[in-house]
Amino acid sequence: MDDLTPASAPQALLGPRSAPELSVVVPTFGERDNVPLLIEKLRQVLAGVHWEVLFVDDDSPDGTAAAARAIGATDARVRCIRRIGRRGLAGACIEGMLASQARFIAVMDADLQHDEWLLPEMLARLRQGADLAVASRYLEQGSAAGLSSRGRAHASSFSTVLSQRLLGVTLSDPMSGFFMIRRERFEELAPRLSTQGFKILLDLVVTARGTLHVVELPFVFGQRQHGESKLDERAVLDFGALLLAKLTDDRVSSRFLLFCMIGVVTTTIHMAVLPPALAAALSFSTAQTVAAILAICGNFLLHNMIIYRDRRLRGWRFVTGLVRFQLMCAAGTFSNVAVASLVYARDPSWWIAGLCGALVGAVWTSMVGAVVMWRER
Repeated sequence: MDDLTPASAPQALLGPRSAPELSVVVPTFGERDNVPLLIEKLRQVLAGVHWEVLFVDDDSPDGTAAAARAIGATDARVRCIRRIGRRGLAGACIEGMLASQARFIAVMDADLQHDEWLLPEMLARLRQGADLAVASRYLEQGSAAGLSSRGRAHASSFSTVLSQRLLGVTLSDPMSGFFMIRRERFEELAPRLSTQGFKILLDLVVTARGTLHVVELPFVFGQRQHGESKLDERAVLDFGALLLAKLTDDRVSSRFLLFCMIGVVTTTIHMAVLPPALAAALSFSTAQTVAAILAICGNFLLHNMIIYRDRRLRGWRFVTGLVRFQLMCAAGTFSNVAVASLVYARDPSWWIAGLCGALVGAVWTSMVGAVVMWRER
């Protein structure tokens, strides 16, 4: 029998391999065209490093996961986790980082806006003893020119200032999505991190409470190559919720705060509709019903646009979804009107009675109707 050489032997006969030194975790949604480009760039810049790239895909409809696995079939350094029924950049990063066996873990975007040539320098800093290396757009020689609009640039700067002043963060760019961390330090912090939102680095740094040895490196934030930016209204709400969660020392979860924000808006809509409905000579119970129906419409719009934007209903599905949403919230509407009418019968103060009913309806709509509605998809 001929001897099997390493080039021709089946993988099972080659024996176990050691874990890579570096795992590059890349959260993705709708990044199919960027996957092969990023992998090729990593092959070039990480030559001589024992590395792997782990794509964590939120079930992209464009076949992002399939594109990664097709390359991984011939290159074992390319791995993919396809998440079903789970969404969010922070959660994807945490899941990918926990799946790594590497000594060091980098997180970067798939859109090619992060300069992969900075990875060797980050790795060198961690080899020298740093716990966390952060790529900063706001150090000298860095640039945030790749932000797609002036509005995004202002939002990034404002978020940075808020984080520094309210949370005591000293990083020049706590909003950066490009960093590298020692796996053992991440493992220590992971149980206290939020899986919601977009700003995993800010969460890491605040949760660590100054115990990380951090270095910052300047980088130029490039232009997106393919696909669309994921930063929108939801990202703003996520950041606000994370900020409040950290200000309360994680006693209140960011997801709960998001639902509370929607509930406040829904209640405001209800209370704004009630006075003109009463002025139109409608009975209190009828006016309360009209206000509840319109508030539910607002709730549906906000959940569809912001909370569940990645599963957003459009066109005819939006219309049928709104009808179904109203039907599923019918019990909440009934409870809303019943409670409000009971309070109004005892004390004919429309705003007290209306508010009591609106709060009952808001809780039902946000915590029951919305969750059931979008989970069915």
